[in-house]
Amino acid sequence: MRVPAFAALLTDAGQEVLAGVDPKADRLSAASHLRDDPRVAALAPDLPVSDLVNAILTQVDLRERGKAKFGGLAQEMYFTPDGLEQSTRRVVADYRAARTAAVADGRPAGDLCCGIGADLLALAERGVSVEGVDADPLTVAVARANIDALDLADRARVREGDVTEVAPGAYPLLFCDPARRSGRGRVFDPAAYSPPWDVATGLARGSSAACLKAAPGIPHEVLPDDAAAEWISVDGELKETALWFGELADGPRRRATVLHERPGLLATEGAIAHLDEVPGLGPAPVAPARRYLYDPDAAVVRSHLVAEAAARVDGALLDERIAYFTSERSEPSPLWRVLEITDVMPFSLKKLRSALRARDAGTVTIKKRGSAVDTEKLRRDLRASGSEAVTVVLTRIGDRPYSLLCREIPEPAHA
Repeated sequence: MRVPAFAALLTDAGQEVLAGVDPKADRLSAASHLRDDPRVAALAPDLPVSDLVNAILTQVDLRERGKAKFGGLAQEMYFTPDGLEQSTRRVVADYRAARTAAVADGRPAGDLCCGIGADLLALAERGVSVEGVDADPLTVAVARANIDALDLADRARVREGDVTEVAPGAYPLLFCDPARRSGRGRVFDPAAYSPPWDVATGLARGSSAACLKAAPGIPHEVLPDDAAAEWISVDGELKETALWFGELADGPRRRATVLHERPGLLATEGAIAHLDEVPGLGPAPVAPARRYLYDPDAAVVRSHLVAEAAARVDGALLDERIAYFTSERSEPSPLWRVLEITDVMPFSLKKLRSALRARDAGTVTIKKRGSAVDTEKLRRDLRASGSEAVTVVLTRIGDRPYSLLCREIPEPAHA
């Protein structure tokens, strides 16, 4: 999709054609119908009809895919394939925007590497005046269209530019999401981000308050000493690391945040849980299995806050190298899943199959940490055919592989 073809979609006639495409229609038949529609050629007589058809169908497809990140708002927005894939999920953008808006005090913000504008839109909706900067002309056009579609032009704008040419301190508030992809795929070395990590952190330090978005797997050793790091997950899936600078760095140096998406429920309405670093806490104790097993959220594990999680329930690790912990207490939380342990045994296919048969197991959920067992092969080998549901946890305790038979404890409501 090119800028002229995309621009044609923004006209009244383009909007009419776009709205008339059934997103569930067969792609080939939809393309054939559009090629024969005289309105399509009339959108931009100087462009090939194939370019216009591609732009229309691409937008229809991306809006359908965008529902996973943006819900019903996706039908009003515009996307590029890369822009949708790399954009911040709506619930995460809302959460971060609320935190930034709380310190804004009327000061403007800059959104560097703004992409299609997910974070920029969230900031503007919170009343923050924000300018986005991106190097790609099509991406800039799409971000501008999203600003207009959500009626935010009084607080948001986007310009084309190279973020490495932005002077530190140019924006009192700053958000930056460095590109983590190259022509060969994902980039894992922060030094290879665009802009590079040292440039991004320099820009952040130049503002009064700033947030850098980084990959969830960013190495702890490259985290700046003057930033507060927050690992954010949504419904159990780790999404990003947010690094807060300046006025936004007040509080714990490390935090795990768990967000939950529910229809009509935003993070600010209660579907959120935090776990903060406790200075001086020390490592969690290690002990044999107790009545309950805790499986911490990925944000808790990646933030290295398992000891803090275990301390909340007087818990202990089964093994100092593995993130499962155990307790005599059952305390449901969005920060972890709780399982009731019924049996602990060294791993043996024969013994495990016998134990499941004795419990009339038919639905077997297999979880693992620190185990090399192929779970799909194990599921087939177990040949469970009963009527009861059982969870099998595979792990290591010391140097031996173990199986823990468990019963699920219902998750708490997040409303």
